[in-house]
Parts: sequence; C-alpha cells; structure tokens
Amino acid sequence: MRFVRWAAGLVAALGLFTCATAAPLEAYGGLPSIERIEISPDGTLLAVAISNGEQRLLGVRPIAGGEMTLRAVGAAKVRRLDWVGNDNLIVSTSRTAQILGMTGDRSEYMMGYRYNLPSQKVFPLLQGSISQGGSGTNIRDRNENLGASLNVLAGPPRVHMINGAPTLFLPGITFPQNWGTLTYFRMNLKTDRPELLEVGTRHTVRMVLDEGGQVIAKADWETESGRWTLRLRDGAGWPVAHAVVAKISPPFLAGLGRDGKSVVVGEDGEKGMTFREISTAGWGETLPIDNADGLIVDPATSRLIGYHALVGDEDRYTFFDPRDQAAWNGVRNAFKGDRVTLESWSQDRKKIVVLADSPTEGPAYALVDLTTKRAEWLGGRYQKLSAEDIAPVQAIRFKAADGLDLSGYLTTPQGRAPKGLPLIVFPHGGPAARDEPGFDWWAQAMASRGYAVLQVNFRGSDGLGLSHLEAGYGQWGKKMQTDLSDGVRHLIGQGVVDPKRVCIVGASYGGYAALAGAALDRGIYRCAVSVAGVSDLRRMVDDEGKAAQRYWKRFMGVTSLNDPALAEVSPALQASKIDIPILIIHGRDDTVVPLEQSQIMADALKKAGKPYELIVQKGEDHWLSRGETRSEMLAATMAFVEKHNPPN
Repeated sequence: MRFVRWAAGLVAALGLFTCATAAPLEAYGGLPSIERIEISPDGTLLAVAISNGEQRLLGVRPIAGGEMTLRAVGAAKVRRLDWVGNDNLIVSTSRTAQILGMTGDRSEYMMGYRYNLPSQKVFPLLQGSISQGGSGTNIRDRNENLGASLNVLAGPPRVHMINGAPTLFLPGITFPQNWGTLTYFRMNLKTDRPELLEVGTRHTVRMVLDEGGQVIAKADWETESGRWTLRLRDGAGWPVAHAVVAKISPPFLAGLGRDGKSVVVGEDGEKGMTFREISTAGWGETLPIDNADGLIVDPATSRLIGYHALVGDEDRYTFFDPRDQAAWNGVRNAFKGDRVTLESWSQDRKKIVVLADSPTEGPAYALVDLTTKRAEWLGGRYQKLSAEDIAPVQAIRFKAADGLDLSGYLTTPQGRAPKGLPLIVFPHGGPAARDEPGFDWWAQAMASRGYAVLQVNFRGSDGLGLSHLEAGYGQWGKKMQTDLSDGVRHLIGQGVVDPKRVCIVGASYGGYAALAGAALDRGIYRCAVSVAGVSDLRRMVDDEGKAAQRYWKRFMGVTSLNDPALAEVSPALQASKIDIPILIIHGRDDTVVPLEQSQIMADALKKAGKPYELIVQKGEDHWLSRGETRSEMLAATMAFVEKHNPPN
C-alpha cells in the first residue's frame, strides 16, 4: 500500500483524502500532494514540498520518525530544494517580473531563500552589498564597480564540502558596465553576505566549479556571431580550450568530469549529442554516453558518475562504476513493473529517494536504504487519487502516411472496452520534446471523463534519435500535423475510436497543433482547445532574439520572416477556414508564448465570424504552476469538450 504512515502527517496538515467515488477534476488538475522531496546529505532528514492542490507547505522531518516541521509558502512556486548541512535548506522559487537592466520584457526569474531550521527564519539570498571574498582577482584587477547583486539565481545552487564544512555557492547576476553578467558567489551564511568568486563577460553562459569551490571553466556564446568559446583556468590565466561557431545549437558545458579536474562538454554530432572530457591537458576520448536525457553526478563531489536515458519506453540508468550499477539494479528490481526515477540521495549514496510510477496505482515516492536493503513508501504524489482513478496507458506504434515509423501512448477510460470510444488528441509541447510513459495528470483527467487520449511523438519530437528530430524541420503545420491525424486514422482502423467523436487539446506547441488541427487539417476534429498556443508564427519569431530566430526558422523551414510559408501555417491567418468551435486559454504571466498570440487568434476568429471562447488567467505562467488556475483550466477544457463532443 502506497499511502503509508509517513504521509499521515501530510493528510492531517492538508486535509488530503483517498476517494471512495470517482475523483473530481481538481484531484487531477490541482498541484501534486507531494511536489518534490530532498534527502539531507547525511541521510537523516527529508525536506518535502507539499500541497493541498492550491497552497504549498514546506515540511521537514527526521527519517527515523518524529514531528514534521511545517512552514506555509502559500502560492510561491517552489522549483528546487537543496540542503546545506542539516541546519539550512535552500528553497528556490520563481516569479514573473520585469527587472530594469535585465531585459525589456517580463521574464520568469529564479530566487533563492535560506530556511534556517534551528531559528525557523527565512533569509533572502544574493541581496545587499558584495564582499570581495573568494578569488575575485579579475574583478579587483579591473577595478569594476559591480553594484548590488539581485536576488536572482542564474542557475541551480551548488553545495561543496570545503575543509569539512558544507559551503553554498550561487550563480547570480551583477552589472559591470551596466550589463547583466553571470557571476558566481560564495555565500557567508553567518552574515548572509555574498562573497564574490568570479565574474564572467557579457557573453558568459555557464561556469563550472571544482570540488574545492573554485571556478575552473567558463563558456561564452556570442549570439550574433554564433561563436562559442570554452576557457579553462590555468594558474592565473584563462586560455581558450575549445572554440566553434554554432549559430543555432552551441555546445554546452555540462559539469565536472570523472576525475574532478576535467570538465564535460556536450556537442551535436552526426548521430546526436556526444560528450567528452576536456582539461588543460587536452581533449579526452568521447565518453560512452548514448542518447542521454541527463547526466548523473556524485552528490558529494559533483563528479560525473553516469547518465540517464529514456530508451523507447524504458528508463535506463547507466553508471560507470560496476558497483554503482549493481546497487541501482537492486533498487530498480525492488519496484518491478513500475517506472523508477532517481529523485534524491544522501552524500554516501546509501539512502535513495525514488519516484515509482505504477501503471495501476500512479506515482509515489519511496525511500530505499542500501545498507539495510529495505524500502518504505513515503507517500503518493497525488494522494486525492486512488487506484480506481488511474486509467490504463499503453504504448502504440504505427506508420505515418509517408511510411515514417511513429510511436505514442493511448490512455483509455477505466472500466470501458477500447472500442468505439470518443477521442481527445493531446499533442505535447516543444515541439522538440516528447511524451513519456507513465502517469500524466492531464491525460488521466481527460480519460476519467470517458475519453480515450492519444499522445503522439510526431516527427520533430526530441529524445527519439536525431533523424526523428530532423524529420520535423520545416514541417510545422504540415507533416508534424498530419502525424497526429495519421494516429487518429490508425485507431479508427483498429475500431478503438469513433471517427465522428474526435477533439484536439494541447498546450504551448500542442496549443498551436490544436489550432492548426482546426485550420489546416480539417475534417478530423469536432472541437479544439488551445492553451498558451502560438497562432501567428511570423509575429512570434519576430519577437525573439537573433539566436532564437535562427532556431525557429530551421524548424519552420524558412530563411526570412517575410516568407509566405509562415502565413500558410499560421492558424490566425487561416481563421476563415475554421469550421469547428475553439476554446483559447492563456495565462497573463506567460513569458514563453506571450498572451498576444491568443488575443491575435481570438481577434481573427471574431473577424471571421467563427465560434470561440477566450479565457485569460490572471497570475498564471506558461507552465501552469498555480493550483487554482491549473484546475480552472482543466475544468473549462472538459466542460467545453463535453459540450461539443459528449463522451456518451
């Protein structure tokens, strides 16, 4: 049973419950009961971000049992938790804001706070004056006035053991020459003053620390020229170790290498991303990393120890040390039939928190103790859902009309035979992303109302090989779109769905695909719902910077923003062709796809005399981060679909 003693405190604190009848939509659409868990370095404490669906709490309790310390964080968007020893928890949150001197538009900014457990007080990080601590020689030599640092994180916090003590390092932003510049700080937790460690140039995009807390590598990318440069510290100098011109997809500096002296660089190759270690001694061999979705580092040293990849429908964790591999295989085998992902572990890697996603019970957190060889459940991620509320998901494979092999997932309503079902096509965002196996709150919510849900990894999706990604170049509104309807035809041919009862729902690029399904691939759908979708491609790309414009032009298959091909695949410019009702939902705080894109679409539909609804959500961002508005979006979506495509 996954709902266990450890989670009882969450139930008491938040009023969570297990449903005896069909779960309401907000049980799916609200924030997860447990959003994230982070184990302390010594493996004795757990920090957990929990929610009642709308408001968030931060909880800390001993693993061995005892009272949970709770602190309300309200509607704050908690993005990350990091321990600094056992007394301090770093809480990273984000908010939508416009900061003078940063950009001309509103953006989503990360902020850091120190939660001191003994005093129960919270302190903002990276505010106030800067102490000239750390190395900082390049700052003093140039005699630059950096001014005060913003409470803005330019990357994840880093904790290193320095002289036996946990020490916090933060990437932030300063303003030499009035230009926002990546800067690394060492935090003095006694004074809460940031000590200057290293400042980049206006083009610096990444820095890497060694185990001793010294910046040993810096990567610059000049977006206009596309020149990417890696510099490695060599004594007091910073010689160039590697430089290339990459105007669209530059290399990236991933972190420390296996020996703690080299750094890992990822770079696009003919067969996909390749990784190698680079040091002042020169280039290393290509690392044995195949189609990585993420690199795994030692929590104690930050050295590279392995990688994670989703191969087809299977999560694979590969470790370079056979002992680490054997330990993980043991963890994986303890949850047979579940999709198991690594969430957090102690510094000695003996206590591991995993997320085990069961096809019949949904996702739940568990703690594995490799010393005692025992595992215990910590609690379900969605505790308002029971096993009866989890719809079955199956992997499907089919061919597109041009013969390209495609894959995806089909979720079918609990207790209903897969025959003649109403269907919702649910394309993912990106588009260079992919749908994955396992629990999807949105797909599960739609299935709970009697619909089959189809998720297709159309051409242009990432994580399925370079050729599959490149097959999508130039195919916005074209074969990327018909891949979706080819999936519908596949299910119709199998008798799974009713061809007269199909709608399309999506967010971000999926929102574009929903609008394009109505405007460009007509005759398939009875209704469409676009959440934060793009409607005017030229306007969208024109608002981007030069580097982003180059990226999108490649995907959209044009060389100029004046290319008429953009108008041909822009739903707002083809609104007169639409003959089905449209629901448009957009967050006012969206900094990825601006609200303007949905307003343009609504205006075009109104001018063309087409049926539509527009809902603007106050305070919501691109990622549906707020529980209240996320549930409102889901309720509005399902009411619209049920009106125009009843499930029965």
